[in-house]
Amino acid sequence: MSTTAITFIGGPTSLLEFAGLRIVTDPTFDPPQAYGSQGEATFVKTAGPGIARADLGQIDLVLLSHHGHKDNLDWEGLELIAQGIPTLSTQQAASDLFGGSVIGLDNWESYEIGGVTVTAMPALHGPPGVEPRIGPVIGFMLEAQGEPIVYVSGDNASLPLVRQIAERFAPVDIALIFAGAARSERFEGDLTLTSADAVAAAKALGASTVVGLHTEDWTHFSHSRQQLEAAFEGTGLLVDTPRGVRVPLLPNPPRVE
Repeated sequence: MSTTAITFIGGPTSLLEFAGLRIVTDPTFDPPQAYGSQGEATFVKTAGPGIARADLGQIDLVLLSHHGHKDNLDWEGLELIAQGIPTLSTQQAASDLFGGSVIGLDNWESYEIGGVTVTAMPALHGPPGVEPRIGPVIGFMLEAQGEPIVYVSGDNASLPLVRQIAERFAPVDIALIFAGAARSERFEGDLTLTSADAVAAAKALGASTVVGLHTEDWTHFSHSRQQLEAAFEGTGLLVDTPRGVRVPLLPNPPRVE
């Protein structure tokens, strides 16, 4: 039986236990504070992590959807990857983050670690045309023999890209979907999926189990965790993930090899 489990830490950050690996998504472990500099948007964090970086224990892999925003990689997150933990991200992140442990992937490119195949999924952090200003973003698909297929969306706002992913991989067993309908005065439109779009994404992927991330702890989210739960009401897909609590993920029905 699969031992896949999730621990919600805060914002986009979770500890995913998969095929014997302990994996952190978009590491943010700073205390509440405001981030910003001259001429840039200010990001305000309203809650600290459910687990401190020092209390994580052994981490085998970091999945970093992108590195340019503090709500996806903060100062403590940088300290985590600076320890030399293999970190999968964009090619730009691999170029910008020195130290050698950040491995850049192009869309659909795969990386093998500990019997797990991680494939980079396309993502768009906002409406079409926003990439030159925001930068590249990727999601991830995790596969291993005898284990559920796990999708991690990263900061994606594009349902057409989700449908492209579904054409190659659906049905997936578990979908970690970043939602929250993030917004900024610098851009028109949502920078991440709305609650309704998160439901549409899960259904397009044929997901049996959904973990909602990136709906809490930052003031630039326009949709709350409560709105995400309301959107998924009656589907039986969305898992309750209390902060700092390990939750086993058992896809229903389990995938037969």
